[in-house]
Amino acid sequence: MTGRPPSRAPGAVLFDTDGVLLDSARVHAAAWKGAFDAFLAARTGDGAAQPPFDPDADYRRYVDGKSRHDGAAAFLAARGIALPTGTPRDPPGSGTIRSVAAHKEQLFRSLIGAQGVPVFTDTAPALEALRADHLPCAAVSASRHARTLLRASGLAGLLTAIVDGEDAARLGLAGKPDPALFLHAAARLGHEPADTAVVEDALAGVRAARRGGFGLVVGLDRTPDRSMTGPLRDQGADLTVTALTALVRHLRGDAA
Repeated sequence: MTGRPPSRAPGAVLFDTDGVLLDSARVHAAAWKGAFDAFLAARTGDGAAQPPFDPDADYRRYVDGKSRHDGAAAFLAARGIALPTGTPRDPPGSGTIRSVAAHKEQLFRSLIGAQGVPVFTDTAPALEALRADHLPCAAVSASRHARTLLRASGLAGLLTAIVDGEDAARLGLAGKPDPALFLHAAARLGHEPADTAVVEDALAGVRAARRGGFGLVVGLDRTPDRSMTGPLRDQGADLTVTALTALVRHLRGDAA
């Protein structure tokens, strides 16, 4: 655990969902790899061969924490590929950004159907401890699946609110690194950003929390070699932890 102690304990805590509460980031990464690699392979006949999507480096740099459309657009732009945006109804293989995103969605649903909803072992104990401390908590995600997955995992009952991609679409909230999702979640809990902590594993999410003026920005590094601690700090995390239970101890004033 590294970082400064909070000047005062936060009155509420917002958690990113994929990679923080749910071990679903790896499922998202696998689905993106399937969609991007299929798209890139289909272009090789035009002499446009490209290296495959890296489910670690490319996922974290271009798509982690973003909406499907924004993630697809960011990765394709980085590869110098210009596609029309298309419409939300575009099926996979129709040559638009939204069709690539649709293929990812198809693969993600298939993987979750086969594997179930993966939950980190420290998630429920941490949420239960914060509830015992009377700290309202919300899950925040750009994914339209977040509410469904949290309910299926049994975690929804430990949360005061859930803000996900369905809310973003309905309310016209911009995705990360814009802080709109976090600001809306804080308002749902009845707290000002300065009185609220945000817990994120994605660089875009840390930037969003910093831009939103949140009182404590926590970077969660779950990588085996702790390779994300430095980048999370560089993007503005006040504190970095390797487990949610360590965050609970920190908020309780126990740095041990």
